[in-house]
Amino acid sequence: MRNRLTLVATLSVVALGLTACSQPEAQSETFAFHTPGGQVEIFYDEAERVPLQEFSGESLMEEGSTINLSDFEGKVVVLNAWGQWCGPCRAEVDDLQRAHESLGDDGTVLGINVRDYNPQIARDFVTDNGVTYPSVYDPPFKTAGALGGVPTSVIPTTIILDREHRPAAVFLREVSDQDILDVTDQLI
Repeated sequence: MRNRLTLVATLSVVALGLTACSQPEAQSETFAFHTPGGQVEIFYDEAERVPLQEFSGESLMEEGSTINLSDFEGKVVVLNAWGQWCGPCRAEVDDLQRAHESLGDDGTVLGINVRDYNPQIARDFVTDNGVTYPSVYDPPFKTAGALGGVPTSVIPTTIILDREHRPAAVFLREVSDQDILDVTDQLI
C-alpha cells in the first residue's frame, strides 16, 4: 500500500510538471509583480517593462481632491508606499524630498500613505517634515493591486516608473536619494 501511494504521488508530481511545462508563457499587458529569490532591489530592462494600471486616490493634503497616476503623463514617477508609523519611512523622507526636488519638471515623487487610519497624523508628519510632493491617502493599500500586486506587508516600497509609467525599478527597502537618482537619471 505504501509503495502504491508513493507511486501515485510521484506520478502526480511528474504530470503536474509536464502540464506546467507544456503551457505557453502568457505575456501580461499590465505589470505583475513578483520577486525572484526574495530580492529587495529589482530592475527591469526597457524591453521587459509593461505599464501599470491607471489608479487614483484621495489626496492626503487636499481633502476632497483626487490624485491620478495619469496626472503625471510623460513624467518619471517615483511611487513610495509609506506610513508615519514606519521607522524606515521616517528615515527616508528627506531623501525622497531631495529626489523630488532634483526631478524638477521631469518627474515627481508620489507617496501612497498606508495604514495611517488617522489622516491628521499623516498630514502632521508631512507638514513637520517639509514634504512638498503629493501623497494618496490609502490606509488599506488598495492601490497595491494596481501596482501589479506589490506586497502590502513590505513598507516602505518604492517603484520607479519611466515616462510611460512602466516600472523600471522596485525597492523593497528604505531608499536614499542617490538610489532614486541613479535610476531616474537614466530614464530622463
